[in-house]
Amino acid sequence: MPEATTFDPARALELAARTLDIEALALAGVKARLSASFTQAVATILASRGRVVVMGMGKSGHVGRKIAATLASTGTPAMFVHPAEAGHGDLGMVTREDVVIAISNSGESDELNVILPVLKRAHVPLIAITGKPASTLAQHADMVLESTVEQEACPLNLAPTASTTAQMALGDALAVALLDARGFEESDFARSHPGGALGRKLLVHVRDLMRKDELVPRVAPDTAITDMLREMGSKGMGATAVVDGGGKPIGVFTDGDLRRLIEKGIDLLSIKAGAAMRANPRTIRADRLAAEAADLMEQFKINCMLVVDEAGVLVGAFNSNDLMRAKVI
Repeated sequence: MPEATTFDPARALELAARTLDIEALALAGVKARLSASFTQAVATILASRGRVVVMGMGKSGHVGRKIAATLASTGTPAMFVHPAEAGHGDLGMVTREDVVIAISNSGESDELNVILPVLKRAHVPLIAITGKPASTLAQHADMVLESTVEQEACPLNLAPTASTTAQMALGDALAVALLDARGFEESDFARSHPGGALGRKLLVHVRDLMRKDELVPRVAPDTAITDMLREMGSKGMGATAVVDGGGKPIGVFTDGDLRRLIEKGIDLLSIKAGAAMRANPRTIRADRLAAEAADLMEQFKINCMLVVDEAGVLVGAFNSNDLMRAKVI
């Protein structure tokens, strides 16, 4: 490994800008070369009753893993199979129902070329992503997606940089076209990402995080302030609902309301909950998304919300802390 030399910040910025320029031009070239092969590839995958099997060696293999993951998370069953392992038994994972995407910038990867005739004899549809449309890989493929680039971003024009960006972009283009054709929606994406932030945003409902039954603070309009404060303190929400005789919320009282009463010099022993509350509180149904509730709380600058059923009866409550514990915000 060569010894480290003096770092030149200006040179680093110059190379960064050059890299982005080269890769942007590479993508523009890929876009200009899009053809009927792309639509044929999309149609072939849509018609397949199996999976998309992605293969590639070296940096193309790393790109292939990402493409397979993107396809799988957007509604197209996919997996990555290493070409070298495929030549030693793993090719048995591939069936006639599958579609293979083989990635190689040169199109002359020995590990890939060994298994191409086998795929051909098995009548497995083969999509090639390659920078050399006259290569061995391209000649064996049923569809060729050309990823040719004029130069790599590497100053030595050696390290796969612009070429792998082009490959990655074609994989993304396939995934986007496929998810659109399948009618893939946010809720579908969330189901394949239940542990992520988007999954929580689209899968967690108010009913999943709200406080229920005896954990919901509530008082009647004629409740004394002291008793209302005890209810708030025992339930630990920093607020309480004020409900009518039918259990429907007619108001809410929060820690902030208490501070405002004190600032105004009001005798707390002289008023009841009905006089101290803020009428017409914001409410939400239990079947609404928690993310929607978070947006409403931010919009109206409130820290808690009351949950009601179809008849408007109080069935739950939650505050911003509950949203944070559920990792919705």
